[in-house]
Amino acid sequence: MTNSPSSTNATDPASGTPNSLAGRREWTALGVLMLPLLLVSMDVSVLYFAIPAISADLEPSGTQQLWIFDIYAFVLAGLLMTMGSIGDRVGRRRLLLIGAAAFGTASLVAAYANSAETLIAARAVLGIGGATLMPSTMALLRTMFTDPGQRAKAIGLWSGVMTGGIALGSVLSGVLVQYFWWGSVFLINLPAMALLLLIGPFLLPESKNPAPGRFDRPSVPLSLAAVLPVIYGLKEIPSEGWHVQYVVSITVGLLFATLFVHRQRTTASPMIDPTLFRARGFAPSVLLNLLSAFGMMGSAFFTTQYLQSVLGKSAMEAALWALLPSVPIGMAAPLATTLVQKGVDRAYVVASGFAIATCGYGMLALAGPDSLWLVLAAAGVLASGIVMVMSQIMDLAMGSAPVEKAGVASSLMETGAEFGGALGMAVLGSIGTAVYRHGIPASAPAPAHETLGGALAVAHQLPGRTGDALIATAREAFTDGMHGAAIAGALLLLGAAFTAARTLRGLRVPAHETPAKAAV
Repeated sequence: MTNSPSSTNATDPASGTPNSLAGRREWTALGVLMLPLLLVSMDVSVLYFAIPAISADLEPSGTQQLWIFDIYAFVLAGLLMTMGSIGDRVGRRRLLLIGAAAFGTASLVAAYANSAETLIAARAVLGIGGATLMPSTMALLRTMFTDPGQRAKAIGLWSGVMTGGIALGSVLSGVLVQYFWWGSVFLINLPAMALLLLIGPFLLPESKNPAPGRFDRPSVPLSLAAVLPVIYGLKEIPSEGWHVQYVVSITVGLLFATLFVHRQRTTASPMIDPTLFRARGFAPSVLLNLLSAFGMMGSAFFTTQYLQSVLGKSAMEAALWALLPSVPIGMAAPLATTLVQKGVDRAYVVASGFAIATCGYGMLALAGPDSLWLVLAAAGVLASGIVMVMSQIMDLAMGSAPVEKAGVASSLMETGAEFGGALGMAVLGSIGTAVYRHGIPASAPAPAHETLGGALAVAHQLPGRTGDALIATAREAFTDGMHGAAIAGALLLLGAAFTAARTLRGLRVPAHETPAKAAV
């Protein structure tokens, strides 16, 4: 092997084969890759505080407002698998740069959109760009860091940036909207994308599958038909309830998912190679990643509402308080990586992460209607445990997958996370809503039975003590609902801890072996 000036050779103790240690060039390239990843994750939450200003300026209908907010996540989730497969074929760096150009152009259009339709279209293109960027960054990371120890550290950073970006997006949007105008939340994407386009071709190596086979075009609409209806139904259920149309939407998506899986197993050149799942570590990683996203997003559904509606914080205050739990997250992934590198079985590290997250849910179950610090501590503990899990199972999944299929492997993990997050909000949100409604007196006005926000709006129209009593009752009922959801979340994550300890125990995947040759 020929070394670059910035790399040195080492030997993989598991396989005895030489690894190329990444040097300054690769670590600098990782920093460049973190920029689009941060922006893509921020764009999930960047409109939280911009929507009121957008509504006042563009005057969208209720349906248009929902699409402005949701279409980014829908398109992103629907195209991840397709883009991961395309990246493996045409080159991950090429797809990354194409995605960066699309993301930057769409950001510019969105910033100066003069109609709701234009903004919706721009957000859709942002979703397409995001779907190219996310699997490409991880696939390139897998290519640049072939040494298992360095790859684990790089993936830990990737996981931390991904999680932190979601929290940072809402706060940054609040600051920008307060001091500038709503279009500025999109313009912040331009410098990072311009930097990536300028120096990416020189820093980032090109990589692709040398023998990808024929691209299976029918799998593209099948994957979209499988993902989009399920994501749509799961996202609507927490706020709208288990209405027939959402259940039908999920059912239709699952039927198409069955057809998609059947095609991948029977076609000569599948978009998602089923052999990926023959590695002992890959299939459990996909499942555990889904469960970790379930736990993370399920808790966020309650903590954000708790800060604003129960404690009465303004949107900006709630967002700033919500940054505090992000502080310990930065230490979680490096700690998990260090433990694994010192010889602790990865199964026990992942199981411990789930156990820590379970404790976070347990703390949330003890919160009262005036427990700011306990809720923030619970959120920090839960998120730290989840990041420990995510960093290790992502490393395990990418280490199990052959380099030539890194894009598809990454897209499967990220699609699973999208499903897990939506499922967490739907299931735990429904549990919380059911408990909440049970706690509201039958004599209360109808809007009070729907949501805490509805109860607060109605209460302000009632006279004196009657309104105050309804507010107190509604806040207590919401807190009880959060307790019920937290108990359910704790039980799920506890089960995930036992699953991780059982399925990952003793697992070792040498860096240079394919799943079929993985040593266990």
